[in-house]
Amino acid sequence: MSENLNFLELQEEKVEKKKKKKKKGHKHLNKEKHMSPMAIPPAYADLGKSARDIFNKGFGFGLVKLDVKTKSASGVEFATAGSSNTDTGKVHGSLETKYKWAEYGVTFTEKWNTDNTLGTEMAIEDQIAKGLKLTFDTTFSPNTGKKSGKIKSAYKRECVNLGCDVDFDFAGPAIHGAVVLGYEGWLAGYQMTFDSAKSKLTRNNFAVGYKTGDFQLHTNVNDGSEFGGSIYQKVSDNLETAINLNWMAGTNSTRFGIAAKYQLDPTASISAKVNNSSLIGIGYTQTLRPGVKVSMSALIDGKNINAGGHKLGLGLELEA
Repeated sequence: MSENLNFLELQEEKVEKKKKKKKKGHKHLNKEKHMSPMAIPPAYADLGKSARDIFNKGFGFGLVKLDVKTKSASGVEFATAGSSNTDTGKVHGSLETKYKWAEYGVTFTEKWNTDNTLGTEMAIEDQIAKGLKLTFDTTFSPNTGKKSGKIKSAYKRECVNLGCDVDFDFAGPAIHGAVVLGYEGWLAGYQMTFDSAKSKLTRNNFAVGYKTGDFQLHTNVNDGSEFGGSIYQKVSDNLETAINLNWMAGTNSTRFGIAAKYQLDPTASISAKVNNSSLIGIGYTQTLRPGVKVSMSALIDGKNINAGGHKLGLGLELEA
């Protein structure tokens, strides 16, 4: 009898030891998850993008636009865009062709627009080093004979996103640099432009933000004189809201706006925005069928509702 009791006691001790080991393992894993840094932060130009999209997408005041995207059997992508300004009657169009060699990480793009400007771009990504992208961009205007060239570089990895562009000019190249650091949702960025012809910094910008799955906060200071901030909040699966604020030092001019987007159903959404100048924007987007999307928008001057001057917009997007 005593032997059986001793055997049971030994088995209970083994079970308790296993439970303690599992608890320690779970604590260690939870600690690692909590301490894990953010993946890859966005580029400086994309900081606060979610809030800007709520203010900009779905609105095309004073324009009639047509966008067509197609892809050939050989993998060449074509993008055609055209717009007409209802106030001036000016028509603008562009054509872009893009071909990708995925196995070599190379993308070749050719562009043309109605200003008769030709552009060629070649990008190489993840070939020289993982996360590194190099782009060679040239433009030429036959009417004026003006030429331009750019070399762009971007490197991104965990916690950091770097960018450096060199814009070649006959007077002297301009160097554009940017860096964004991220950790556990916190973001900090710096952007600069150095004009070698003038031997001085022509742009000096700072930004700080915080980003989670459904909330984003962004603040920035441009050249020490322009201050801005934005907040993005995904309230629910169907509702997104944004707030934008800008202020210039030395002036009493403050710009403030509120915008929201509501997804009525999987194929339709409505957007609205208003600013402190009493300009009210309303937009409606409807997917008629896969690859066919139509959008309508209106801009109303709240201070002069009866005076006219309001703007309408219409857009059609086709993709095949």
